[in-house]
Amino acid sequence: MTVHHNLIAGEWVGGDEVSRNVNPSNTDDVIGEYARATAKQTAEAIEAAHAAAHAWARTTPQERYDLLMKVSNEIIARKDELGRLLSREEGKTLAEGVGETVRAGQIFSFFAAEALRIPGEKLASTRPGVDVEITREPVGVVGIIAPWNFPIAIPAWKIAPALAYGNTVVFKPADLVPGCGHAIAEIIHRAGFPRGVFNLAMGRGSVVGETMLNHRRVDAISFTGSVATGRKVAAACVASMKKFQLEMGGKNPLVVLDDADLKTAVECAVNGAFFSTGQRCTASSRLIVTKGVHDRFVEAMAERMKGLVIDDALKAGTHIGPVVDPAQLDQDMDYIGVGRKEGATLKEGGEKLNRSTPGYYLSPALFTGVSNDMRIAREEIFGPVAAVIAAKDYDEALHLANDTEFGLSSGICTTSLKYASHFRRNAQAGMVMVNLPTAGVDYHVPFGGRKGSSYGPREQGRYAAEFYTTVKTAYTLP
Repeated sequence: MTVHHNLIAGEWVGGDEVSRNVNPSNTDDVIGEYARATAKQTAEAIEAAHAAAHAWARTTPQERYDLLMKVSNEIIARKDELGRLLSREEGKTLAEGVGETVRAGQIFSFFAAEALRIPGEKLASTRPGVDVEITREPVGVVGIIAPWNFPIAIPAWKIAPALAYGNTVVFKPADLVPGCGHAIAEIIHRAGFPRGVFNLAMGRGSVVGETMLNHRRVDAISFTGSVATGRKVAAACVASMKKFQLEMGGKNPLVVLDDADLKTAVECAVNGAFFSTGQRCTASSRLIVTKGVHDRFVEAMAERMKGLVIDDALKAGTHIGPVVDPAQLDQDMDYIGVGRKEGATLKEGGEKLNRSTPGYYLSPALFTGVSNDMRIAREEIFGPVAAVIAAKDYDEALHLANDTEFGLSSGICTTSLKYASHFRRNAQAGMVMVNLPTAGVDYHVPFGGRKGSSYGPREQGRYAAEFYTTVKTAYTLP
């Protein structure tokens, strides 16, 4: 089997060991073998990025636009092929895989255009005859550490702005899903970026990630992953005075009020809680339902869940694919056991499934009788497990929604403009959805949360400039 190599200083380089990329829908299907970079190779990639940084920072906006558009065009042209690769290695349905791939292409085209309109200001000084100019300049070498659950979209929304604003990049995809990361690297390399501007270092976080965090040539780290790892990233970056950006967990509420359209509420809950196998930081894991509609909502949810098809991600008609790997499946099952021990009722699902191919299949789980102090209502499970929490009225529902250490996404289903408006203003989350699933955002607007979910400037959209650039104020006396 061909081993896919790392990209360091414009050259494809092998490693001391390889990882096998296995399809979670069919564990007999090995997608490929991917070289793991050593600490020495990661350091070489960082040094290459540092060596290329000065020249790349001084390229014209047109040069960066042209290269980024080449990347965008190839991703879009190959959306079916890359979407299939994504679904094979991560377990999303083929429709979701293709959709995520298209989004990655759109992100690159968006930031290609942003390269042409990097903003600045010219202000009058308080001193006569002095000019003041405020400009944005690249940060330098950016280390990018991406998660496994969105293996092409999240790398895209980190890599594209980094390059658009004139930074060089060392990119570490998740060790569990290196295929899409390697494909992006091939496309970027083929587009013609100068040597060292973009580098791919695949491998373990304990090797590649640690080297990035501790290397003096890395100027900034953009990280998406678990809360525990995010805290380690923050501590390391503070110690070495690196700029850093963290996107971490979520325990997102979807509030359903008595006046909600029941069909809309159920679809929002099923989509937000269970699609992508619930492996989204924006998933609706807490369904907070007021008493007038509670019982009808629960029964409608259970009935809707019976119609969900859980099967091979590549099969036509599949609604939900497998869990990503055995460790995640074990974690999901452990939490289902915790919910039962805490006294919650498993209304539907929560069972391992057998299909025609060996894989990590789990029927989505719906718990009722949950209080907001239970572990299944407090801790991020990162799987297709949702907890229904009863509330007496809107005020209690809002309180419960905000009673969490996280603050990424928050949603409400209601036909009341009064409650929708109040919720938008008072939900303690970075993103708020009204009559929409909590998961699912556009590529041209900011993404991020508050409290324990995020730290640092927002990702995506024009707000990405806050992280990937630094501000310079220059005074001139002509």
